[in-house]
Amino acid sequence: MSGSSTTFFLVPGGYQAGWSWQPVARRLRVAGHDARTLDVPGLADGDDRTGRHLSEAVDHVVAEVERHDLHNVVLVGHSWGGYLITGAAHRLTDRIAKVIYFNALVPARGVALIDENQSYSAMLHAQIEASPDGSVAITRDQMPLLAPEWGEQARQLLFELLVPQPGAHFTEPLDVDDVTTLGVPVAYVLSENDLVLARPGTEFAARLGLTPVMVPGGHQSMLTCPDQVAQALLEC
Repeated sequence: MSGSSTTFFLVPGGYQAGWSWQPVARRLRVAGHDARTLDVPGLADGDDRTGRHLSEAVDHVVAEVERHDLHNVVLVGHSWGGYLITGAAHRLTDRIAKVIYFNALVPARGVALIDENQSYSAMLHAQIEASPDGSVAITRDQMPLLAPEWGEQARQLLFELLVPQPGAHFTEPLDVDDVTTLGVPVAYVLSENDLVLARPGTEFAARLGLTPVMVPGGHQSMLTCPDQVAQALLEC
């Protein structure tokens, strides 16, 4: 992908904010592109998570692209961010150059994230119902799955950075078709040791008729392998 006018708009996954994309964003800028990271309402440090909805998060992506009057946008979503870029792409087709899913869910129309894997849906529902603000949090015992290539000290640091997720982000579906209906290029980038997605990443890529572009690392490899992830985003 060439042209200094390209803007990579980097949407974070669940439990995290724009900081998760900063190492990749720096490398994209060095390569001559604009790169923007995004904090989603309810997921920045100190945000109130009560009453947050998936539609609000999608609205925020759209509003930020429009507020900065961005064009020739490469919309990139990590993990749960696949829901946000799918919803936003349908409203930003005249501004988008490409949509890239990175270790991301590709939503099926009318299916919430929580319903993609029945083995953990009951657990998530229970956490949301028990939480005073209707949120769900990563637990320490999930960290080896989230960051399999990290040492214990680095996993602890990541755990301290993650925040609870508004539950409705996981329980509410999108009512849109997949992005292949929009007539814009689409790609899927997958880490070789992703252990977190509700289904294998190859299955999500197949929903788009794609074979994933592979990069090293686990689910958070934009932090551990930013060179390779940035290169994949530039080349796919």
